[in-house]
Amino acid sequence: MTRHFFLICVAASMLFTGACKRQTAETYIPDEGSLGFDIEPINGTAGRQFIATYSAQGKTAKFRIQFGEAKASTNSDARALNLQFGTGKFIAEPGSEASILLVDLKKALDGRTIPVKVQRTPELPFTYVTLGERMSQSAQSGFSEKPAGNWTLTKIFIEEDNQEGEVYLNYNPAIRKAQFSIKDPDYADFLMAQLAKVL
Repeated sequence: MTRHFFLICVAASMLFTGACKRQTAETYIPDEGSLGFDIEPINGTAGRQFIATYSAQGKTAKFRIQFGEAKASTNSDARALNLQFGTGKFIAEPGSEASILLVDLKKALDGRTIPVKVQRTPELPFTYVTLGERMSQSAQSGFSEKPAGNWTLTKIFIEEDNQEGEVYLNYNPAIRKAQFSIKDPDYADFLMAQLAKVL
């Protein structure tokens, strides 16, 4: 995770500025580099866990997202930015129909191909860093701390066979919405191949 620290700090500084003072009514604002989907918090589970659904063109994809406990870094610069790190996993749900989700995710992540002959797996682990909490969303400035909101911003890292992909995963339990957002198009095809195992 150390080699990502500089880029994480830059991303955090670009995503938000200001201080929390008040909170306004929230609605989800879509954008070209993101794919929004619905989430339902699961009560009584360890950590933060959600059932995620994406419905389009008569098909519904369903999967779970589970975030383990986030902990502060021992790095002084990361502590100053209040960055917290943890592990989590995507969990496959039976009956999911993800063909349309994958088409739309490819577009959002600027990918080139959609994976075929996917070998399904029960879980897909990831590590994550929390870039911001109590954030609000606007069409003009993306996410910010002022006014306060209910968005939590994370960046997740998926690794396999010495390859790695990064994608932003932001979520707002108050309005039951989350989104995958592009980090770098070079990661897109690897991420698509990995996520297709559980979506």
